[in-house]
Amino acid sequence: MSHHPPVRDFATDFDHTDPRWVADPYPIWDELRRECPVAHTDRYGGAWMPVTYEGVAAVAYDTEHFTSRNVVVSELRPGDDDLPAPIGVAPPITSDPPFHAMARRLLLPAFGPKPIAAFEPFTRELCNELLDAAAGKDVIDAAVDYAQDIPLRVIVRMLGFPQEDADIFRRFIRLILEDVDASAEERQATINEGELDTYLHARIEEHLAQPRDDLTSFLLEAELDGNKLHPDHVQGTMVLLMVAGIDTTWSAIGASLWHLAQHPDDRKRLAADPALMDTAVEEFLRAYAPVTMARLVSADFDFNGCPMKEGDWLLLPFPAANRDPEVFPDADEVHLDRVENRHSAFGLGIHRCLGSNLARMELRVALEEWIKRYPDFELADAGAVTWSAGQVRGPRTIPVRIL
Repeated sequence: MSHHPPVRDFATDFDHTDPRWVADPYPIWDELRRECPVAHTDRYGGAWMPVTYEGVAAVAYDTEHFTSRNVVVSELRPGDDDLPAPIGVAPPITSDPPFHAMARRLLLPAFGPKPIAAFEPFTRELCNELLDAAAGKDVIDAAVDYAQDIPLRVIVRMLGFPQEDADIFRRFIRLILEDVDASAEERQATINEGELDTYLHARIEEHLAQPRDDLTSFLLEAELDGNKLHPDHVQGTMVLLMVAGIDTTWSAIGASLWHLAQHPDDRKRLAADPALMDTAVEEFLRAYAPVTMARLVSADFDFNGCPMKEGDWLLLPFPAANRDPEVFPDADEVHLDRVENRHSAFGLGIHRCLGSNLARMELRVALEEWIKRYPDFELADAGAVTWSAGQVRGPRTIPVRIL
């Protein structure tokens, strides 16, 4: 529940933690697209939000007027001393050109199709382990009992951390992504506790003492311009994997299962025709894209008649862009066999998600194993479904009845 007063007019006072937004943002975006394609709010110190595909893309591709120095809107305003250039707090997503290109290129080998395919057997085994643990239940929470654990434990394995530390990651993710409307003092106090820094530093020290074949050792051995990565760079990239690689994918898995629980025809088609899965995955990503990214205005700038000021936040709702009827026919409908589907679920521009291969694999495997085990299921209680607040939208509880 938002700490802020209710929104009365999303065109002039939007809030991405408002209960109406959290429950169902699509009608809000539809109305704004018709009436006010670039919304504004004084909340969070001032923020803007384009809701058309064209507007979102224009900002995403513009690295001159918009900086990625901070990508999560909250009451804690970033200061120059908090996020030292050029690394940023979570490189490369918080890095600007030209450093961004080097930091991104460094990670590409670890997220290519071949290395990601190597994690598929573990992912499939994990999915079946979770399904086995829920066996015998008439009602399963597809979010709590299944979706949330899959990317969480895959990322923990990629980093070479103990699987039992998954719950620690879960707590950090909530702090970073969901509790964004807490006061600046509350967020600063929590961040200053230093628990995350202490934990990651300990894992880094372990890997320095005993290198192994995982992403942490990869980062520790990597070089930029002939130099080992700065410790802030290594730790920041770990934070990036937590922020960009866990909540996002469990939200996509959960939303896809939520959809299938309510659409028996789609459920039966996928169960009967596994070859449909690849286009279905892309359509679920389009229709239920989880990620809204953020930028900061670099300097005073007029954007489509909007007088943006230096330091203003700017939200990039990729889910709204994916529902733009000017770009996607039947934009509010899910077509599992949609062939032309240039969605922006993974972002646009230089910051397009470098983990897209991983996310696609996890989503595909999660759906394949669930449908193989439970081809027929439905929502047990539609009113009991809850959704996350903030910039990653996904179901947090999905009680489904096995038929």
